Amino acid sequence: MEWHQLQLSPRITAAVRRAKLKTVQDVLCVSGLDLQRLTGLSCSDIQQLITAAATACRPHPPVPALLLHRGECRRLESGLRLSVGCPVLDELLRGGLPVGGVTELSGESGAGKTQLALQLCLSVQYPTQHGGLNSGAVYICTEDVFPSSRLQQLISDQSCLRSDVPLTLINRLQFSDHVYIEHTADLESLQVCLSRRVPLLLARGAVRLLIIDSVAALFRCEFQASDWLERTKQLLSFSSTLHHLSQEFNTPVLCINQSSVLQRVTSSGVGLGQSGDGSADDAAPPGDGCQGRPAQRPPQAGGRVRTSSGPRRTKRRCVAGGSPRSDGLRVHRRTTLTNV
Repeated sequence: MEWHQLQLSPRITAAVRRAKLKTVQDVLCVSGLDLQRLTGLSCSDIQQLITAAATACRPHPPVPALLLHRGECRRLESGLRLSVGCPVLDELLRGGLPVGGVTELSGESGAGKTQLALQLCLSVQYPTQHGGLNSGAVYICTEDVFPSSRLQQLISDQSCLRSDVPLTLINRLQFSDHVYIEHTADLESLQVCLSRRVPLLLARGAVRLLIIDSVAALFRCEFQASDWLERTKQLLSFSSTLHHLSQEFNTPVLCINQSSVLQRVTSSGVGLGQSGDGSADDAAPPGDGCQGRPAQRPPQAGGRVRTSSGPRRTKRRCVAGGSPRSDGLRVHRRTTLTNV
């Protein structure tokens, strides 16, 4: 679509052309602050530009929240959620992962992110009356090899972990035959997977869950600090693809990211930390209850403190050790306090 076809003032159109933004997709792949820097427009003009570009690109009109609450949206199954398989986590998530949305799961190394994702690969195969979606899952690995041995352990322990499901149903399901595994080493192969193979599986009804482990790893490896503009475009394009798959096929999408805490000593003698994206693992919470994988550090009841680079912003994160449950999962309580 050409710029003159949008409901924009000539001043905004001229600024966009001077910035060499040729299509509306180029505008949507750049953040609002970057658009201001490139075009020199005001904040209100940028908002008008983004609104016009989004209106031209979206295939369906937006759905009001009232229709979702009443369950009157035909394109979305309002209220349908994918159970995690743990009653405590399902209660915290109001029933599980929302169908038709993108969910991010982040935490330190050893917190149990992969364990939870593997359990979801099995939970999605149960019928809807047992919290599943009666379909398979796609698991995309970007860093490590897929933990097939841990998946087999979870499959063998389903009768204990899912005591709410009849044993005859568990024995009838062929869990391992409905988990599709992809390994992508760069962004190009990830985009090919998301644009070709994953939509094909979703259209055939073979899968109803998409898991990416992890997202930030590829962007961290392929871009330098000076490549912030291209990295932002790629990241926004990637997130747009995930939202499109989720809404088009009414499928829950789970993105896994790793965070870490770096300990350092200041002149005041207080241990401070800086949140990271997984480049280093200095502190990890207690074990996640997964079999064959011991905890990397003993449980700690004390809180940890991490601050940003700004002198006036303090972010305190208290982590309390969890206790193992009979279903093999361990629950941790996290509290984040932010003072500016």
